[in-house]
Amino acid sequence: MSDWRAPEGWRIEVVDEIDSTNEEWKRRQPGHGRVLVALKQSAGRGRRGNVWLSEPGVGLTFSVALRPSEPKGMWPRLALATGLAVAEALGKLGIEAEVKWPNDVLLGGKKVCGVLVEAVGEVAVIGIGLNVNAVDLPEGLEATSLRIVAGREFEVTEVLGLILDRLKSRTGQIGADFPELVARLRERCFLSGKRVRLKSPSGPTEGVVQGIGDGGELLLQTAEGLQRLLQADEVRAVE
Repeated sequence: MSDWRAPEGWRIEVVDEIDSTNEEWKRRQPGHGRVLVALKQSAGRGRRGNVWLSEPGVGLTFSVALRPSEPKGMWPRLALATGLAVAEALGKLGIEAEVKWPNDVLLGGKKVCGVLVEAVGEVAVIGIGLNVNAVDLPEGLEATSLRIVAGREFEVTEVLGLILDRLKSRTGQIGADFPELVARLRERCFLSGKRVRLKSPSGPTEGVVQGIGDGGELLLQTAEGLQRLLQADEVRAVE
């Protein structure tokens, strides 16, 4: 495997095995631009506590630490910025990706990447898990990998470099430049026009997605009217 060269503005640390890169960065609270890559992860977490495992050369599992200058109320936008950055990085590899609000990246309607953003003190920790060279995925799992889609293996170090390059640009747009980020996100929004079921803070909801609002919220047309959702879980297209 080639060396892990970091694009400008990033410092990469690689460990052979760890429980969770997000948990380690939360424990250490490192400086801005630090990246922790785990060749093998034993207790990684996705949204809602789902386990995200990784094996060397098969998955790309890493966390970045940022110390944004924007108010913490804007930090949830980092999930949108990260999903877009990953999708754009995959485009550099000739793979067309979409973003499933708020933070999954899809290829052909199947999940290839998950994002988990957590805050501890003055640090925003962004965990990214990407299926790179996996070929045997559990049955019933609506997931895929770069290798399955493209029919070839990828060098995980190259993929990481492309993601970090786009991540630097997009995470810098959660403040004044957020309208431009949202405009690009709308172009890749997997859910637009689809009927979905989801769990919102007020309970289970179903409706047709009208797009993404100016604040990054999901616009959902329901029987009760248009809802603007800043957060939701278990978002699933039903048709």
